[in-house]
Amino acid sequence: MSDAARDIFADWSLPIWLTLSIVVTAAIYLRGWLAIRKTRPEQFTDIRLASFLSGLSVLWLAIASPMDGFADALLSAHMVEHLLLMSAVPPLLLYGLPVVPLLRGLPSPLLRGIVGPLLRISALRRFGHSLVTPIIAWLLMNLTFLCWHVPAAYDFALEHENWHAVEHLCFLGTSLLFWYCILWPWPAQTHRRNWGILLYLIAADLVNTMLSAFLAFCDRPVYRFYLDHPNPFQVNPVQDQILGAVIMWVLGSLAFLGPAMIITLRLLSPSREH
Repeated sequence: MSDAARDIFADWSLPIWLTLSIVVTAAIYLRGWLAIRKTRPEQFTDIRLASFLSGLSVLWLAIASPMDGFADALLSAHMVEHLLLMSAVPPLLLYGLPVVPLLRGLPSPLLRGIVGPLLRISALRRFGHSLVTPIIAWLLMNLTFLCWHVPAAYDFALEHENWHAVEHLCFLGTSLLFWYCILWPWPAQTHRRNWGILLYLIAADLVNTMLSAFLAFCDRPVYRFYLDHPNPFQVNPVQDQILGAVIMWVLGSLAFLGPAMIITLRLLSPSREH
């Protein structure tokens, strides 16, 4: 292990509140999952539980582990962090069918006194439903992705830790909406997949490809932060930028085109569609 890597591990300290929040979320989900599994064992399988808990684990790895220190030093590591937040965590969480287990796992006073009344507000329900319409979810995720990669915004987030956390919340929140419109986790109304979902995924991949290509073929560092804060690994900023762009281009495209291929096969074999 290099001295730079050792320094990052040495400087890392466990983010107590963030880690506690993730652990509490896991405990709430597990409590609700155990309760609903009694009546719906065929729906809430061990795979669903493993998926949700894996999503929380990857979330912790991305923003609470020493990886966050590497992401501050290397653009390429930062791109890996963004990919985890936007393309790995949301599908894993949503495949766990989290809505009902999280509600049933809450303490009864909290559910009846606060959460329940909020969910019964019709205006709030309409607003929530509007967010998970495909066009809105697609726009929110992709505009958020592009806006935070504008050099001024990207550098500002790295210079200000609180805004960096806001950036992560924006990525995670809008990506949950994006993937929700693909998976439609129960008890959402089932949407039979059609060819439009392929356009949804391919269009998102085009946005990712355009940004990745710009970063890969630009002959200068796009983000000034990496010039003002030379990384301890002595990696050339342009080379680091190219590596980050390739990671985002290849893995990001797989995240969109992989599901698109699976959906295409199912659309071509209607008998396999559930």
